[in-house]
Amino acid sequence: MHLMGGVTALLAGLGILMAWRGSWRFLHVAVSTIKRDLTCLVVILRVRFSMSRNLRNRSTIPALFAQVVTLHPHKPALIYEATGEVWSFRELQERCHAVAHWALAQGWAEGDVVALYMESQPLVVALWLGLAMTGVEAAFINHNLRQRSLLHCVGVSGARAMVFGAEMRDAVSEVSDSLQPHMALFSSGGPDGEEKLCSLQAQSLDVLLDRSPKHAPRYTLRKHFNDRLFYIYTSGTTGMPKAAVVVHSRYYRIAAFGFHSFGLCRNDIIYNCLPLYHSAGTIMGVGQCLLFGLTVVVRRKFSASRFWDDCVKHNCTVIQYIGEICRYLLARPVSSSEAHHRVRVAIGNGLRASVWEEFVQRFRIQRVGEFYGATECNCSLLNIDGKVGACGFSSRILPNFYPIRLVRVKEGKRELLRDSQGLCIPCLPGESGMLVGRINHTDPLRRFDGYADEHANNQKIAHNVFKVGDSAYVSGDMLVMDEYGYIYFKDRSGDTFRWRGENVSTTEVEGVLSRLLGHAVVAVYGASVPGVEGKAGMAAIAHAGGQFDLDAFLVAVQKALPSYARPVFLRLMPSVDTTGTFKIQKTRLQREGYKPQDLGEEIYFLNSRAGRYEAVTDELYNAIMEGSVSV
Repeated sequence: MHLMGGVTALLAGLGILMAWRGSWRFLHVAVSTIKRDLTCLVVILRVRFSMSRNLRNRSTIPALFAQVVTLHPHKPALIYEATGEVWSFRELQERCHAVAHWALAQGWAEGDVVALYMESQPLVVALWLGLAMTGVEAAFINHNLRQRSLLHCVGVSGARAMVFGAEMRDAVSEVSDSLQPHMALFSSGGPDGEEKLCSLQAQSLDVLLDRSPKHAPRYTLRKHFNDRLFYIYTSGTTGMPKAAVVVHSRYYRIAAFGFHSFGLCRNDIIYNCLPLYHSAGTIMGVGQCLLFGLTVVVRRKFSASRFWDDCVKHNCTVIQYIGEICRYLLARPVSSSEAHHRVRVAIGNGLRASVWEEFVQRFRIQRVGEFYGATECNCSLLNIDGKVGACGFSSRILPNFYPIRLVRVKEGKRELLRDSQGLCIPCLPGESGMLVGRINHTDPLRRFDGYADEHANNQKIAHNVFKVGDSAYVSGDMLVMDEYGYIYFKDRSGDTFRWRGENVSTTEVEGVLSRLLGHAVVAVYGASVPGVEGKAGMAAIAHAGGQFDLDAFLVAVQKALPSYARPVFLRLMPSVDTTGTFKIQKTRLQREGYKPQDLGEEIYFLNSRAGRYEAVTDELYNAIMEGSVSV
């Protein structure tokens, strides 16, 4: 009924728009995209229908998981690559029950928070899901964080306790004196280390869970579909991480869209090498196991050298990627395992257009399921038909069916431009703008659940966007839409810089340079030059050593990039900072600029008059700063 009504509305809308526009060009666009739009409409209605049912039934993720367990209790649910350990669905459920009994024994109540600080392993799943059975909320702490950042993340969540892996003991020791005095600490894994545990006043979680009953606890969960499940932190590329609220319905929505959009099957085996503190790993990946019965192979950390060997070993049919993973794989020498895997689908976000086709062809991937969306956003996008380079689309036939929009912003700033009525100005095809999504808290697809910090919420909400009196989530990302409605990621807000009167997209330049350098890690950003308008392009390049042919590089750059987009400064360094989810971090690079750094790094300046890159010495740096050298 819902599906037929949606199809009828779509066709009726097409007729109305045709009569209104009377354009043969629009007819061509409509005919070219109607199959794509109808396919996505079916997916949206299917997810919407199941979410409405779960909302009526007051479902929770633990309850939905229990239903999956009854279908195939002995099927492998999680496989841990590090040890070869296999947990069936029943075994995973029993471990969750043990966690729930432990949580109840601690006296924790619904709404209490427990921080999880450990590397990826199946126990992470059992912990947050078992805690959720009692209404206790997990806070996933990035295991790469230390000291101030670690304390910030634990503190902002309001956690009453922390569970940490043995590999994190030294990091916890560094901050133990600064933690809340009544915070309970629990350690898991590794050698007993009783002396270290005693010094931290931490209890052995493994011992406690071994003693816990494996049957379902006698506890009636008062939470329902739109209540809090756990917290996942933003990557912190532009400041301290923010704790994004994930409710049960959001978890279901993300996982369900992934399952129905990209042709997944219940007998698929997913290779998940992504960190479980991140939504891609613990929702899009593990969610397929908990809600749809797929088997997930969990790898502790991503390894480019072991990636295809693992896929062959475990007969994986689906892989996950994020950020720069695909480029890392392409940079590896050809191996026999990459020709013998059974992988047919790759799901993720951040697959750059510059490597998309090469990745698909070399590794024989039948389908790429690229998507766009932050953990907290309400304007996710899906690329359901494999359009190269696109992170999703917006229907040109019924643009209001899924209320997202690209709107104009002030050049070089995050501020939204307004028309005479005070409303945001939509972008035309080919015009880059900020992605926004209309907020409707009565619609589980349009909710914005925000962050633990109310101030952070206010920064992400704009008013009077689509119409007077409404509110919308502001993504902070710049994208562009073509005439067919395909949307392409351009830059995060503030990454685009202006040089020689032209806007330069850092993402596009990074893709070109990385390809020229054999898929090296490259970070591009703008560097201020005294007395010169705009910012000069600077590229930090991961170069492990050996000869770097500057002349050949310049020749290649001159052929591949317009003059205004060519890097004025180069910084060759052993490695470029990235987050745990393989996003390039530029904050430190931008702060340090082109001033000569450590002996292990080299900085070069493009002398346009001499037609070559020259090493930046202290003397040359001072000359640039004083304006005696032309940039």
